[in-house]
Amino acid sequence: MNEGSLLQPGWTERVVQVNGISMHLVEAGPEDGSPLILLHGFPEFWWAWRKQIGALAGQGFRVIAPDLRGYGQSTGPGEVLGYGIERLVEDIAALADMLGHERFNLVGHDWGGIVAWATAASHPVRVLRMVVMSAPHLDIFRDVIRSHPSQLLRSAYIGFFQVPLVPEASLSAGDFFLLRRSLTATSKAGTFGAEDIKAYAQEWRRHGRLHAMLNYYRALARNPRPPLARIVPPTLILWGKRDHALLPELGEASLLQCATGRFECHPAATHWLHLEEPQWVNEKILAFLHQS
Repeated sequence: MNEGSLLQPGWTERVVQVNGISMHLVEAGPEDGSPLILLHGFPEFWWAWRKQIGALAGQGFRVIAPDLRGYGQSTGPGEVLGYGIERLVEDIAALADMLGHERFNLVGHDWGGIVAWATAASHPVRVLRMVVMSAPHLDIFRDVIRSHPSQLLRSAYIGFFQVPLVPEASLSAGDFFLLRRSLTATSKAGTFGAEDIKAYAQEWRRHGRLHAMLNYYRALARNPRPPLARIVPPTLILWGKRDHALLPELGEASLLQCATGRFECHPAATHWLHLEEPQWVNEKILAFLHQS
Protein backbone atom coordinates (compact mmCIF):
# COMPACT_ATOMS: atom_id res chain seq x y z
CA MET A 1 0.00 0.00 0.00
CA ASN A 2 1.40 3.39 -0.87
CA GLU A 3 0.37 6.82 0.32
CA GLY A 4 -1.36 7.74 -2.92
CA SER A 5 -3.71 4.78 -2.65
CA LEU A 6 -5.22 6.27 0.50
CA LEU A 7 -6.50 9.32 -1.35
CA GLN A 8 -10.10 9.26 -2.50
CA PRO A 9 -11.55 11.10 -5.54
CA GLY A 10 -11.55 14.83 -4.91
CA TRP A 11 -8.83 14.66 -2.27
CA THR A 12 -5.44 16.20 -3.00
CA GLU A 13 -2.15 16.19 -1.12
CA ARG A 14 0.90 18.43 -0.98
CA VAL A 15 3.87 19.31 1.20
CA VAL A 16 4.29 22.88 2.41
CA GLN A 17 6.97 24.68 4.41
CA VAL A 18 5.71 26.06 7.73
CA ASN A 19 7.45 27.00 10.98
CA GLY A 20 10.73 25.39 9.97
CA ILE A 21 9.31 22.00 8.98
CA SER A 22 7.93 20.32 5.87
CA MET A 23 4.25 19.61 6.56
CA HIS A 24 2.30 17.10 4.51
CA LEU A 25 -1.44 17.70 4.23
CA VAL A 26 -4.51 16.40 2.45
CA GLU A 27 -7.20 18.81 1.26
CA ALA A 28 -10.77 18.38 0.06
CA GLY A 29 -13.86 20.46 -0.53
CA PRO A 30 -14.44 23.81 -2.28
CA GLU A 31 -11.47 26.16 -2.18
CA ASP A 32 -13.74 29.00 -1.06
CA GLY A 33 -15.37 26.92 1.68
CA SER A 34 -15.02 27.75 5.35
CA PRO A 35 -11.61 26.35 6.40
CA LEU A 36 -11.72 23.32 8.69
CA ILE A 37 -8.43 21.95 10.03
CA LEU A 38 -8.46 18.36 11.30
CA LEU A 39 -5.75 17.41 13.82
CA HIS A 40 -5.07 13.72 14.40
CA GLY A 41 -3.73 12.03 17.51
CA PHE A 42 -1.27 9.32 18.57
CA PRO A 43 -0.34 7.03 16.85
CA GLU A 44 -2.25 8.00 13.71
CA PHE A 45 -1.61 10.40 10.82
CA TRP A 46 -3.90 12.38 8.49
CA TRP A 47 -5.70 9.17 7.51
CA ALA A 48 -7.27 9.14 10.98
CA TRP A 49 -9.95 11.33 9.37
CA ARG A 50 -10.78 8.99 6.48
CA LYS A 51 -14.39 8.74 7.69
CA GLN A 52 -14.78 12.50 8.18
CA ILE A 53 -13.02 14.19 5.24
CA GLY A 54 -15.58 13.34 2.57
CA ALA A 55 -18.60 14.05 4.77
CA LEU A 56 -17.30 17.45 5.87
CA ALA A 57 -16.04 18.48 2.43
CA GLY A 58 -19.39 17.45 0.97
CA GLN A 59 -21.08 20.01 3.19
CA GLY A 60 -19.04 22.85 1.75
CA PHE A 61 -16.08 23.03 4.13
CA ARG A 62 -12.51 23.38 2.90
CA VAL A 63 -11.06 20.43 4.80
CA ILE A 64 -7.35 20.47 5.65
CA ALA A 65 -5.90 17.35 7.28
CA PRO A 66 -2.17 17.68 8.02
CA ASP A 67 0.28 15.18 9.40
CA LEU A 68 1.39 16.81 12.65
CA ARG A 69 5.11 17.51 12.96
CA GLY A 70 7.10 14.29 13.14
CA TYR A 71 4.16 12.17 11.96
CA GLY A 72 3.56 10.60 8.55
CA GLN A 73 5.26 12.60 5.84
CA SER A 74 5.76 15.73 7.95
CA THR A 75 9.28 16.32 9.20
CA GLY A 76 10.18 17.13 12.77
CA PRO A 77 13.25 17.81 14.90
CA GLY A 78 14.94 15.05 16.84
CA GLU A 79 15.12 16.87 20.17
CA VAL A 80 12.35 16.85 22.78
CA LEU A 81 12.15 20.65 22.95
CA GLY A 82 10.98 20.71 19.35
CA TYR A 83 7.62 19.26 20.43
CA GLY A 84 6.57 21.73 23.08
CA ILE A 85 2.98 22.93 23.01
CA GLU A 86 3.98 26.37 21.80
CA ARG A 87 5.75 24.88 18.76
CA LEU A 88 2.73 22.74 17.90
CA VAL A 89 0.45 25.77 18.10
CA GLU A 90 2.81 27.77 15.91
CA ASP A 91 2.61 25.01 13.29
CA ILE A 92 -1.17 25.34 13.03
CA ALA A 93 -1.15 29.13 12.95
CA ALA A 94 1.62 29.13 10.34
CA LEU A 95 -0.25 26.56 8.25
CA ALA A 96 -3.39 28.71 8.26
CA ASP A 97 -1.29 31.76 7.32
CA MET A 98 0.34 29.92 4.43
CA LEU A 99 -3.04 28.77 3.12
CA GLY A 100 -4.44 32.29 3.42
CA HIS A 101 -6.97 31.58 6.16
CA GLU A 102 -7.16 34.35 8.75
CA ARG A 103 -9.88 32.46 10.64
CA PHE A 104 -10.61 28.75 10.69
CA ASN A 105 -12.51 25.96 12.43
CA LEU A 106 -10.63 23.26 14.34
CA VAL A 107 -11.37 19.59 15.00
CA GLY A 108 -8.91 17.56 17.06
CA HIS A 109 -8.71 14.05 18.49
CA ASP A 110 -6.33 12.84 21.22
CA TRP A 111 -3.05 14.78 20.78
CA GLY A 112 -4.69 16.73 18.00
CA GLY A 113 -7.31 17.75 20.55
CA ILE A 114 -4.64 18.95 22.97
CA VAL A 115 -3.12 21.04 20.18
CA ALA A 116 -6.59 22.38 19.36
CA TRP A 117 -7.18 23.46 22.99
CA ALA A 118 -3.84 25.27 23.03
CA THR A 119 -4.41 26.88 19.64
CA ALA A 120 -7.81 28.21 20.68
CA ALA A 121 -6.29 29.55 23.90
CA SER A 122 -3.43 31.28 22.06
CA HIS A 123 -5.45 32.50 19.07
CA PRO A 124 -9.01 33.01 20.33
CA VAL A 125 -9.91 35.45 17.57
CA ARG A 126 -8.67 33.21 14.77
CA VAL A 127 -10.54 30.05 15.79
CA LEU A 128 -14.17 30.23 14.67
CA ARG A 129 -15.44 27.04 16.31
CA MET A 130 -13.71 24.02 17.79
CA VAL A 131 -14.58 20.35 18.26
CA VAL A 132 -12.38 18.31 20.59
CA MET A 133 -12.58 14.54 20.93
CA SER A 134 -11.00 12.40 23.65
CA ALA A 135 -8.60 15.12 24.78
CA PRO A 136 -8.71 17.17 28.00
CA HIS A 137 -8.00 20.82 28.58
CA LEU A 138 -4.56 20.54 30.18
CA ASP A 139 -5.33 22.85 33.11
CA ILE A 140 -7.85 20.43 34.65
CA PHE A 141 -5.87 17.18 34.47
CA ARG A 142 -4.38 17.20 37.96
CA ASP A 143 -7.65 18.14 39.64
CA VAL A 144 -9.46 15.26 37.93
CA ILE A 145 -6.74 12.82 38.98
CA ARG A 146 -7.15 13.91 42.60
CA SER A 147 -10.87 13.25 42.51
CA HIS A 148 -10.65 10.17 40.25
CA PRO A 149 -7.44 8.27 41.13
CA SER A 150 -8.19 5.60 38.52
CA GLN A 151 -7.19 8.13 35.87
CA LEU A 152 -3.64 7.99 37.18
CA LEU A 153 -3.51 4.27 36.39
CA ARG A 154 -4.97 4.87 32.95
CA SER A 155 -2.21 7.42 32.30
CA ALA A 156 0.66 5.20 33.47
CA TYR A 157 1.87 4.74 29.90
CA ILE A 158 2.87 8.42 29.84
CA GLY A 159 5.41 7.70 32.58
CA PHE A 160 6.81 4.79 30.58
CA PHE A 161 7.19 7.03 27.54
CA GLN A 162 9.53 9.32 29.53
CA VAL A 163 12.25 6.65 29.63
CA PRO A 164 14.92 7.19 26.96
CA LEU A 165 15.13 4.67 24.12
CA VAL A 166 13.29 1.82 25.86
CA PRO A 167 9.81 2.80 24.61
CA GLU A 168 11.12 3.09 21.06
CA ALA A 169 12.64 -0.38 21.28
CA SER A 170 9.56 -1.91 22.88
CA LEU A 171 6.99 -0.35 20.56
CA SER A 172 8.95 -1.08 17.37
CA ALA A 173 9.74 -4.71 18.24
CA GLY A 174 8.06 -7.34 16.10
CA ASP A 175 7.22 -4.80 13.40
CA PHE A 176 5.39 -2.61 15.91
CA PHE A 177 3.46 -5.44 17.53
CA LEU A 178 2.61 -3.43 20.66
CA LEU A 179 1.42 -0.42 18.68
CA ARG A 180 -0.71 -2.64 16.46
CA ARG A 181 -2.11 -4.31 19.55
CA SER A 182 -2.79 -0.96 21.21
CA LEU A 183 -5.19 -0.07 18.39
CA THR A 184 -7.08 -3.35 18.15
CA ALA A 185 -7.25 -4.07 21.90
CA THR A 186 -8.66 -0.67 22.86
CA SER A 187 -11.28 -0.34 20.12
CA LYS A 188 -14.44 -2.12 19.08
CA ALA A 189 -13.87 -5.29 17.09
CA GLY A 190 -13.30 -4.51 13.43
CA THR A 191 -12.46 -0.83 13.89
CA PHE A 192 -8.91 -1.37 12.68
CA GLY A 193 -8.77 -3.99 9.94
CA ALA A 194 -5.67 -5.60 8.48
CA GLU A 195 -5.37 -3.00 5.71
CA ASP A 196 -5.81 -0.18 8.22
CA ILE A 197 -3.00 -1.52 10.39
CA LYS A 198 -0.83 -1.95 7.31
CA ALA A 199 -1.29 1.72 6.43
CA TYR A 200 -0.38 2.85 9.94
CA ALA A 201 2.67 0.57 10.12
CA GLN A 202 3.97 2.03 6.86
CA GLU A 203 4.04 5.45 8.48
CA TRP A 204 5.56 4.20 11.74
CA ARG A 205 8.46 2.73 9.77
CA ARG A 206 9.54 6.11 8.46
CA HIS A 207 12.87 7.13 9.94
CA GLY A 208 12.54 8.94 13.27
CA ARG A 209 8.75 8.84 13.36
CA LEU A 210 8.32 6.74 16.50
CA HIS A 211 10.88 8.86 18.35
CA ALA A 212 9.04 12.02 17.32
CA MET A 213 5.66 10.64 18.37
CA LEU A 214 6.99 9.82 21.84
CA ASN A 215 8.65 13.22 22.13
CA TYR A 216 5.18 14.80 22.29
CA TYR A 217 4.68 13.12 25.66
CA ARG A 218 8.21 13.87 26.82
CA ALA A 219 7.93 17.55 25.98
CA LEU A 220 4.59 17.80 27.77
CA ALA A 221 6.06 16.32 30.94
CA ARG A 222 9.36 18.18 30.93
CA ASN A 223 8.61 21.67 29.64
CA PRO A 224 6.94 24.17 31.95
CA ARG A 225 4.01 25.92 30.33
CA PRO A 226 1.71 28.73 31.39
CA PRO A 227 -1.95 27.87 32.04
CA LEU A 228 -4.12 27.74 28.94
CA ALA A 229 -6.88 29.57 30.80
CA ARG A 230 -10.44 30.07 29.56
CA ILE A 231 -11.38 29.09 26.01
CA VAL A 232 -13.27 31.80 24.12
CA PRO A 233 -14.29 30.15 20.79
CA PRO A 234 -17.49 28.04 20.97
CA THR A 235 -16.44 24.48 21.75
CA LEU A 236 -18.01 21.04 21.39
CA ILE A 237 -16.41 18.22 23.40
CA LEU A 238 -17.10 14.64 22.27
CA TRP A 239 -16.12 11.56 24.25
CA GLY A 240 -16.55 7.80 24.29
CA LYS A 241 -17.96 6.37 27.50
CA ARG A 242 -15.70 3.31 27.12
CA ASP A 243 -12.47 5.24 26.54
CA HIS A 244 -9.68 3.07 27.92
CA ALA A 245 -7.23 5.91 28.52
CA LEU A 246 -9.23 9.00 29.43
CA LEU A 247 -12.22 9.16 31.76
CA PRO A 248 -15.26 11.08 30.49
CA GLU A 249 -14.96 13.17 33.65
CA LEU A 250 -11.98 14.84 31.97
CA GLY A 251 -14.29 16.06 29.24
CA GLU A 252 -16.88 17.27 31.73
CA ALA A 253 -14.23 19.17 33.67
CA SER A 254 -12.82 20.63 30.45
CA LEU A 255 -16.24 22.07 29.65
CA LEU A 256 -15.90 24.34 32.68
CA GLN A 257 -12.92 25.98 30.97
CA CYS A 258 -15.08 27.07 28.01
CA ALA A 259 -16.91 30.36 27.78
CA THR A 260 -19.43 28.65 25.47
CA GLY A 261 -19.44 24.91 25.15
CA ARG A 262 -21.21 21.57 25.19
CA PHE A 263 -20.15 18.06 26.22
CA GLU A 264 -21.58 14.91 24.66
CA CYS A 265 -20.62 11.33 25.42
CA HIS A 266 -21.41 8.34 23.23
CA PRO A 267 -22.39 5.42 25.50
CA ALA A 268 -20.86 2.67 23.36
CA ALA A 269 -17.77 4.35 21.90
CA THR A 270 -14.17 3.97 23.05
CA HIS A 271 -11.23 6.33 22.56
CA TRP A 272 -11.58 5.87 18.79
CA LEU A 273 -15.09 7.31 18.42
CA HIS A 274 -14.29 9.10 15.15
CA LEU A 275 -13.72 5.70 13.51
CA GLU A 276 -16.23 3.62 15.47
CA GLU A 277 -19.19 5.99 15.30
CA PRO A 278 -18.47 8.18 12.25
CA GLN A 279 -22.10 8.97 11.48
CA TRP A 280 -22.74 10.18 15.03
CA VAL A 281 -19.47 12.15 15.09
CA ASN A 282 -20.02 13.70 11.66
CA GLU A 283 -23.58 14.73 12.48
CA LYS A 284 -22.44 16.35 15.73
CA ILE A 285 -19.59 18.21 14.03
CA LEU A 286 -21.71 19.49 11.17
CA ALA A 287 -24.62 20.58 13.37
CA PHE A 288 -22.22 22.45 15.64
CA LEU A 289 -20.23 24.13 12.86
CA HIS A 290 -23.39 25.23 11.09
CA GLN A 291 -24.69 27.05 14.15
CA SER A 292 -24.73 30.81 13.77
